[in-house]
Amino acid sequence: MNQLKSLVQQKKVLIAAHRGLAGADIPCNTIPAFEIALQNGADILEMDLCESLDGEIFIFHTGKEPFQLDRHIDLTRMTSQEIRSMKLVNEDFAQTEQGVNLFDDVLEHFKGRCILNLDRCFGFLDTVIEKVQRHDMKDQILLKNAPDIDSLKKVEEIASDYMFMPIFKENDNKTELIEKMNINYVGAELVFSTEESQVAQDDYIRKMQRSGKILWANSLVYDYKVPLTAGHNDNISLIQSPDMGWGWLIDKGFEIIQTDWIKQCEIYIKGRKGL
Repeated sequence: MNQLKSLVQQKKVLIAAHRGLAGADIPCNTIPAFEIALQNGADILEMDLCESLDGEIFIFHTGKEPFQLDRHIDLTRMTSQEIRSMKLVNEDFAQTEQGVNLFDDVLEHFKGRCILNLDRCFGFLDTVIEKVQRHDMKDQILLKNAPDIDSLKKVEEIASDYMFMPIFKENDNKTELIEKMNINYVGAELVFSTEESQVAQDDYIRKMQRSGKILWANSLVYDYKVPLTAGHNDNISLIQSPDMGWGWLIDKGFEIIQTDWIKQCEIYIKGRKGL
């Protein structure tokens, strides 16, 4: 049994921390943000990876350089030495003591402690897998990506025994293909703008659950005009009622909720009867 399934059987609903738990002087996608997320009840740490010009892996969401480094640059066009010399900024664009973390440092810090969801890494997945293997942490790693043919072949070739979730947006037309491949298909991230989307239908969700798939929902809000779970999100959970957001997702059958409000979500989950 994989670690993810074991955790779901134990806790029923897991919380994934979107880029850790950040705010004020603690930047997201850093060891402090991830550590605080675990202290507040996260089961899974979601993080973004990028590759430097000379092939080193860092934890950073590319495109966010103006907001996290206060510079209009591209980390992928910089050397690891240049990246190491930088300091992240806080919410007021004041420099913090925190630099951009190396993937190796994050792996070693959280070895044996939780599941790590590695995002935005399929362009250099071979290097990522080499590093994970060196730290002997395969069982802690969850890979997610859009299920395009090239990505699926890459998983089959170099990460076939790693936990993998395709990201299905509105529709699922790849499950049958993935199940025929040598891929450790443990579940799926479902993204749906309306409750009428195919992947939001009860019969589809029950079918996936009967086949042993674990379902991941995103209650976080990137942009309120681009709903990820038909409006059943963090905002409505906090401002109106958690039953309308996190509760709806749990009742629908989701066993992983990715959120920016870890503690509030954890308190709600623990207070629900039947969990």
